[in-house]
Amino acid sequence: MAERPSFLRVIGKGLLWALAGAVLAPFVMLVVIVPLYYFNSACGTPGDSGGCEMGFAAILIASPIPGAAIGFLFGAVRTMWRPAG
Repeated sequence: MAERPSFLRVIGKGLLWALAGAVLAPFVMLVVIVPLYYFNSACGTPGDSGGCEMGFAAILIASPIPGAAIGFLFGAVRTMWRPAG
């Protein structure tokens, strides 16, 4: 039977993956949101009053938080399921 990883190893790997998720999430959102805003005919019109731009900024600013959470969960679960080595 494989040896279970230590608590510090699980937390450490989880934190490394959380950092990666926090850095990558804005780039992923950028790739997803730019085409959506580009093809939205309401964005950039006089009646828009900057709503599309503020939504774009809010998504990019807020995306590292869920990215870090998803990265931490992925890293912790991945470390617990892999055999120590």
